[in-house]
Amino acid sequence: MTMGDRFKQDKTSKRSALIIKNVVASFAIKGWSAVIVLLMVPLTLKILGVYNNGVWLTLSSILIWIDLMDIGLGNGLRNAVANYVAKGDNEKVREAVSSTFFMLVVIVVPFMLLAYVFIHVIDIYGALGIDPAMTDNLGSILMIAVSIASGTFVLKIVGNFYMGLQLPAVNNLILCLGHTLALLLTFIIYLTDCHSLLLVVIVNTASPFVTWAVTIPYTFIKRYPQYCPAVRYISLAQARKLCSTGIQFFVIQICGVILFMTTNIIISKFFSPAEVTPYQVAYRYFNIAFVLFSTICMPFWNATTDAYARKDFDWIHKVGKKLNMLMVGIFIMMLVMVLVSDFVYDIWIGSEVTIPYELSAFTALYIFILCLSQRYSYILNGVGELRIQLICIIPATIAFLPLAWFVSKAFGTVSSLVAAMCLVNIPGLIANAWKYNQILYRMRETCQK
Repeated sequence: MTMGDRFKQDKTSKRSALIIKNVVASFAIKGWSAVIVLLMVPLTLKILGVYNNGVWLTLSSILIWIDLMDIGLGNGLRNAVANYVAKGDNEKVREAVSSTFFMLVVIVVPFMLLAYVFIHVIDIYGALGIDPAMTDNLGSILMIAVSIASGTFVLKIVGNFYMGLQLPAVNNLILCLGHTLALLLTFIIYLTDCHSLLLVVIVNTASPFVTWAVTIPYTFIKRYPQYCPAVRYISLAQARKLCSTGIQFFVIQICGVILFMTTNIIISKFFSPAEVTPYQVAYRYFNIAFVLFSTICMPFWNATTDAYARKDFDWIHKVGKKLNMLMVGIFIMMLVMVLVSDFVYDIWIGSEVTIPYELSAFTALYIFILCLSQRYSYILNGVGELRIQLICIIPATIAFLPLAWFVSKAFGTVSSLVAAMCLVNIPGLIANAWKYNQILYRMRETCQK
């Protein structure tokens, strides 16, 4: 065995060992996060009631759009960090981090000003189908939420930095600490008589802001001073490079939000805010499987970037076989979850909310399609193959909104809307699988030469 082979084998072993450590740590963290979600649902229901809880879920869906304003810079940064670290170029890492922070500030300030004007000018109640008699001061509540979420938008980029270092467990820990703080403060609200939507919104938006704000100095002053952002390291050339990759992630992200996260808004508008709650209960229940899946698969994204930069194609091929075995386990798990869903709902939320069995079945199918599609896209993202995802997701997004309107009017059930979500995601799944296998074939040919 040559020195080069030994070095490659050593890097492969270290990469696999790092993945295992992150998966084990993430399991513990995500396990507690899942418990938090399960506790938060009945807690906010008791504080707000079914109607205003649906309003909060609708507002939270709007806040998710703020995450997309980074035009894909977050994912561009994580790929850049993984690539530069693999090459040992610390100065380029620092440039990438500094430039990303600068670009995010440039983006968020005008956005906040435009958001304030937009909220003040339009009829928020009419746009979201919310009854003013049931919910007070909606415009003011939304402005506060947007302000805090915009601050979090800039600070949370440190999570992408950790993922670029192949440390997604650290990102998960920071998120979990924010969720834990939100749970504690929400429980305090529950114990008092101040059961208001405003307090619930402030608690749930300010908690992650605080945790990210504390993380920044620890990360760049104490833990990784060699990567600390500074004004002199801001590079417009680096920013353009990050945007070039990031814009592709951005288009995929924004289409994904329209496909996956606007459902609450559509249900609120076409049906009622009260109908958002049953869907969200089913979604959060079956999303446990997706959390489990993503906890295992997330470390493979930037580990694949590292392997691809080092031309370790054999490692990538072996990972694919392991992910196929994982999908069999996820399928069995979700089948069992559907069969026992009514029993779980009864224990979890009691008789306050009724979830039709067909809604559970379609939601489970939807989540499984997402898992199967992501099984391929994590690897595609890692090697920078985003074009096929763009080709599929843009037409799917264009088709989804009219299809959602049609099925809502024609069938009049939330279950039919979820079925439409399944339908528009199937072409993307097929395309991801085809592109993944094409890349594997290309890698095998390279290894044989």
